[in-house]
Amino acid sequence: MDMTARPAQGIFWMAVTGLCFVAVTALVKLLGERIPAAESAFLRYLLGLVFLLPMARSLSRLRLSGRQWQLFGLRGLLHTAGVVLWFFAMTRLPIAEVTAMNYLNPVYVTILAVFFPGETLAFRRILAIVAALLGALLILRPGFRELDPGHIAMLGTALFFAGSYLLAKILSGQVSAAVVVALLSITVTVGLAPLALAVWVWPTGWELLVLFGVASFATAGHYTMTLAFAAAPVSVTQPVTFLQLVWSVLVGWVFFAEPPDFWVIGGGSLIVGAVVFITWREARLKKAVTPAVPETKL
Repeated sequence: MDMTARPAQGIFWMAVTGLCFVAVTALVKLLGERIPAAESAFLRYLLGLVFLLPMARSLSRLRLSGRQWQLFGLRGLLHTAGVVLWFFAMTRLPIAEVTAMNYLNPVYVTILAVFFPGETLAFRRILAIVAALLGALLILRPGFRELDPGHIAMLGTALFFAGSYLLAKILSGQVSAAVVVALLSITVTVGLAPLALAVWVWPTGWELLVLFGVASFATAGHYTMTLAFAAAPVSVTQPVTFLQLVWSVLVGWVFFAEPPDFWVIGGGSLIVGAVVFITWREARLKKAVTPAVPETKL
């Protein structure tokens, strides 16, 4: 069946994906600051390894070249840095603000693709990137308010996740998608371990339960995202990611007493519009460089 024949299913599953990732951010916010960011991130990935158990036998028989191991290792390092910064930012910023700045990830991928795979940027894509960066300025408003270290962390998160995604694109042409995902989980867990041990605080049973919820919703989000991509092209599902910002605003407002910030909503909307335009242009030109927003998530 042609993938464009089921757009309603693609839209539905992408909406569910957004809900899953909003649940991830809400649970990390609920966790608070008692456990250091590096330890929270480590426990999230360690608990998430349970979902790899069905793949244990096939992973034990995996044979990779030296270069492939180097690429997987580099991706693990980049993603480790991005994850720690994201967990840190989540403890300091409103949920909607983190969500809005997450939309920068695909924009960073588009920019980095010029330097690494050697992609060319047409004038319209350059304008879209400029619009996205203006959206980021609306969110940050430097000079009009004091920037929190969490804002700087989110800018770093977007950059590290973009680099991780580009390496995943290279590796996905050499091994299966399941292996790419599994080795990311393993390498990030290993990369986070020494950082977590350096700041270790013994978690309570409740905190472990919350972190397992984070791992579960993150895994579910990636699964529903694959269902969305199987049902409809990215150009159809990408606009649905805007709902994630709407839900983040509502969750922050209702459960965490974070009033809606219309600068954040406006800036996030501008970034989403730019990403949707870039994705649409790539679909017209039949070249896929810019990822869907959920592809650069935890």
